[in-house]
Amino acid sequence: MLPVSNPSSPERLLKKTRTPDTTTAIDRKSSFNSLNSVGNRSTYIAASRSHCTWLILSLLSLQLILFLTLRSIPFPHRHIPLNFPSPAAVSVPAITTTTTVISTSSSDPPLSSDSRCDSGRVFVYDMPKIFNQVILQQCDNLNPWSSRCDALSNDGFGKEATSLRNVIPEDLVQSWFWTDQFVTEIIFHNRILNHRCRTLDPESATAFYIPFYAGLAVGQYLWSNYAAADRDRHCKMMTQWVKDQPYWNRSNGWDHFITMGRITWDFRRSKDEDWGSNCIYTPGMRNITRLLIERNSWDHFDVGVPYPTGFHPRSDSDVVRWQDFVRNRRRETLFCFAGAPRAGIQNDFRGLLLRHCEESRGACRTVDCTVGKCSNGSSAILETFLGSDFCLQPRGDSFTRRSIFDCMLAGSIPVFFWRRTAYMQYQWFLPDKPDSYSVFIDRNEVKNGTTSIKEVLERYSKEDVRKMRERVIDLIPNLVYAKSPNGLESFKDAFDVAIDGVFRRFKEQENWYKW
Repeated sequence: MLPVSNPSSPERLLKKTRTPDTTTAIDRKSSFNSLNSVGNRSTYIAASRSHCTWLILSLLSLQLILFLTLRSIPFPHRHIPLNFPSPAAVSVPAITTTTTVISTSSSDPPLSSDSRCDSGRVFVYDMPKIFNQVILQQCDNLNPWSSRCDALSNDGFGKEATSLRNVIPEDLVQSWFWTDQFVTEIIFHNRILNHRCRTLDPESATAFYIPFYAGLAVGQYLWSNYAAADRDRHCKMMTQWVKDQPYWNRSNGWDHFITMGRITWDFRRSKDEDWGSNCIYTPGMRNITRLLIERNSWDHFDVGVPYPTGFHPRSDSDVVRWQDFVRNRRRETLFCFAGAPRAGIQNDFRGLLLRHCEESRGACRTVDCTVGKCSNGSSAILETFLGSDFCLQPRGDSFTRRSIFDCMLAGSIPVFFWRRTAYMQYQWFLPDKPDSYSVFIDRNEVKNGTTSIKEVLERYSKEDVRKMRERVIDLIPNLVYAKSPNGLESFKDAFDVAIDGVFRRFKEQENWYKW
């Protein structure tokens, strides 16, 4: 447990980070008022002098000369709010664990109009570092088993996957990483700081982004018998801080959103003795749109976003090159399954799928992921997906699993057994017609033996498989997170799709939706 009285506790660190922010705000305000007061005194002194008529005529002459001069000078159409600092003067904290630092000196978005931002602009809160950067700096202690510093390095993409060199095209090796499945908070924060529709003027914002690493913050307290107060502490501090912001009070959080890098159930604890935090139930969180790798299908404010995979294209050409590679890949296996049985679960469905594969007489290929051998992907998993027409996707520890996106990235067609595994999760990213890119088999029919997975999949003709695979390949850009800080040139990646969806949702909510 971290007692509140601990000098290094989140509460103490938050107090330390508030002081300079407050001082800066006071200094700016005082400086502005001082300039006004100087102007007022100058006006008063000027008015008290003699020869008023001469002064007025001189001023009129100067105004006329200035007016004629300015008419001949072309000015750019750029709107900068009065008394608001220029982009170069605004400080944004670095948020990576490597030597890479995000700087506003070269990447701040322009304040000029952009037709691509007609749907809205996003303002990113400059929160105290305790909510993001300090969490990353404590990467050695984010879980009780091992350091997570490697997993969170390279802007959250993890270590380079150089061992895939013999599996993927040589010119794409630099776009592959051993990416952890719980890093969307870091990826979104890095990308949104460079987004073309980011604004530094909160008055012009359509949406407000809260860069709080909720999943990383709670992850270190989910085990080792930490108390409920420990699991709730960071989120409680965050909501208190956000609710103190004037733009929160303008809408009561309706135009605010956040990325939470774990599944929704990790933030929905009802009783103190249960798993996870109660972050989503914390006062102030109700109206915030939440981007999660697994959503509650009955909560309007939960939005499912793709799990991060290992492929992070640097450009459009990387995407096209990968699509061509998986399209022309020779696939010798009808279907495959990568996963581990759950020994402690009676009638474990994963174990049943493994038996189906073993009995398929060469039509199925398996990767047994017992003892975490498949964590964050492996060459064996990628090769298996690349060599199979279909991949079996049962539910994981929850309804979803990262393997769905690893499978589709490899051009393999997913086979689902629960509708909540994908169809009720990722509506912004997957087609409205599930049978255009996937197969659904009732799990109960598999359990009672009335349906054979192999027989179902064998009914699809080569042309059917080709069309479904082509649909999966078309979806790849929307399911991956680009390595480029500014995204891809013409493709929209998962981040772009998510931000577009947020703008669209806020516009709709403004028009008709109230909780």
